[in-house]
Amino acid sequence: MTVTTVLFYLFAAILVVAAFRVVTARSPVTAAMHLVLSFFTAAMLWMLIHVEFLALLLVLVYVGAVMVLFLFVVMMLDINMTELRAGARAYLPLGLIIAAVMVGEMSFVLARTWWDSGNPLPVPASDYNNTLAIGTAMYTEYVYAVQVSAVLLLVGMVAAISLTLRRRNDVKRNVPSEQLKVKREDRIRLVSVPAERERAADAAQTAAPHGDK
Repeated sequence: MTVTTVLFYLFAAILVVAAFRVVTARSPVTAAMHLVLSFFTAAMLWMLIHVEFLALLLVLVYVGAVMVLFLFVVMMLDINMTELRAGARAYLPLGLIIAAVMVGEMSFVLARTWWDSGNPLPVPASDYNNTLAIGTAMYTEYVYAVQVSAVLLLVGMVAAISLTLRRRNDVKRNVPSEQLKVKREDRIRLVSVPAERERAADAAQTAAPHGDK
């Protein structure tokens, strides 16, 4: 048994345990941290098969950006775990059906691979650059798919901005042009307030006739 095989089984075990904890953890922060561990372990598995570009992409994009943003959102929101657990029973049958389908699909693929492994994949040369190969394939053979995905991402970004900037009635907005047009009389109102001594004297004069009676 080689070192690569030992690392594969070790990383695979960690990945399975971390993925199991993602769906069984009670705290959303704990589930998110185990999801980070799952992504990182999957990236290590990709490194073992010499797919360095996808491994680094998984770490940088998902672990470094998406999951950090997800953790910030989870920690800032006031999530009521009682309400979440109350609605879990309603979706339990559907979740079990989906889980059974996924397990069946993986079992079929793994059993077929185990019994009929087929010819081994060709091992590239030592100076093979998979990043260059991925870039060449993306911008030559799959350039149309790349452009379509870029347009979809652009539409999603514009939609998110439009939803964020929609006009709301419960928000107080400032109009700089209207603020610059305001005159001094509109901003300041002079009020004559009597001094404390004058108020005390007026109170004494008012109370004097009542005291004589």
